[in-house]
Amino acid sequence: MSIGYSLLSKVFFSVIIPTYNRKPILEKCLRALENQHFTDDLVVGYEVVLVDDGSSDGTLQWLATHQDEFPHVRSLSQAHLGPAAARNYGVREAKGDYIIFIDSDLVVTAHFLQAHGNALVAGENKMESDRHFTYGWVINTCNFASPTSEPYKLTDFSAAYFATGNVAIARKWLDAAGLFDTRFQLYGWEDLELGVRLQQLGLKLIKCPEAVGYHWHPPFSLDQIPALIDKEIQRGRMGVLFYQKHPTRNVKMMIQMTFFHRLLWGILSLGGRLNEQTMAPLLQWLINHGKSQLALELARIFLNWYNVQGVYAAYNELVNNE
Repeated sequence: MSIGYSLLSKVFFSVIIPTYNRKPILEKCLRALENQHFTDDLVVGYEVVLVDDGSSDGTLQWLATHQDEFPHVRSLSQAHLGPAAARNYGVREAKGDYIIFIDSDLVVTAHFLQAHGNALVAGENKMESDRHFTYGWVINTCNFASPTSEPYKLTDFSAAYFATGNVAIARKWLDAAGLFDTRFQLYGWEDLELGVRLQQLGLKLIKCPEAVGYHWHPPFSLDQIPALIDKEIQRGRMGVLFYQKHPTRNVKMMIQMTFFHRLLWGILSLGGRLNEQTMAPLLQWLINHGKSQLALELARIFLNWYNVQGVYAAYNELVNNE
């Protein structure tokens, strides 16, 4: 596909944020975006396009009463249709030629937008092309009071090609790829599936570790497990949709629909015998001793087993209905 290329000299960013019932951390997210510092005139302006996906926690009402504190924010709303539809809505309404996607539980640093702008220009100069996008660091934290104090950890590394937790891209490439597939209404894969189509257009990933976002989540507790299991089952179902669209070995590996994954998580979970019931005493002991993150990592043994089971259940259902 041939799309016109012109040298990047000025950037106006549209930061698109879908949100659903995350008002407490969203407040920190939006305040951090209002507190952006710029070292030159590369970034000529920005807007924050917040798309409320049918929240019931008073998100829009809170924003309406605090609008003077957020001059860069434009709020939109839709029925609860999922993040893919919300991001598409945001792109359609955006004013910028460059789009940044973040999640509403991400708190960014003061030079976040400048860093993405610098990386886009550096990539263009190196490649002599604008067929690229930038991907910043996402650091996971459960520190609500001071999320940006969390150091980078090995578990924060991501090998994803295109993930909407912290990414900047020219709007024309999103339009060329066809935006997000709104059939991904459950949890998972809508951004990586779009990434496959962007890769087919020849776009290159440029890492941008200077654009840091801190992804907040509450400390792990046992009462979160049912929702986490449900997410893994949803991710399995959406993974099969991903594979329907792109039936490749690479996608099968990504969604864990292989014999290797069944064997791996089957062995690690002892055929499902290490589960939320049998591991609960150990997990609670770790939580009580201030090791909730380690408890979560151990819980991934049975969470991944649920995911693999969900993938194959959804795939067998698809085959049986054909």
